[in-house]
Amino acid sequence: MKTIAQLSYIPLSTEDPREKVQELLEHLAQYDVKIEVGYMSTTIIGQPEVVFEVIEELYKTMTLETNRFRFHIELLSPLNE
Repeated sequence: MKTIAQLSYIPLSTEDPREKVQELLEHLAQYDVKIEVGYMSTTIIGQPEVVFEVIEELYKTMTLETNRFRFHIELLSPLNE
């Protein structure tokens, strides 16, 4: 089974939000998940435990590096392999 999560990160207190988003995308690349970058969100697909680890690590990273942000997480129905 693969879990699908659609993530939207919106930094609220930075002058160049694209830079912060790019940093998180680079951080995301280290995980064993399929990544689909869209205009307003990024979709990750992978084993459930990896997807939830990614979500937790991204949240911790955002908390350390950004004063104010929004982090929207949408979980879709799993894919059966």
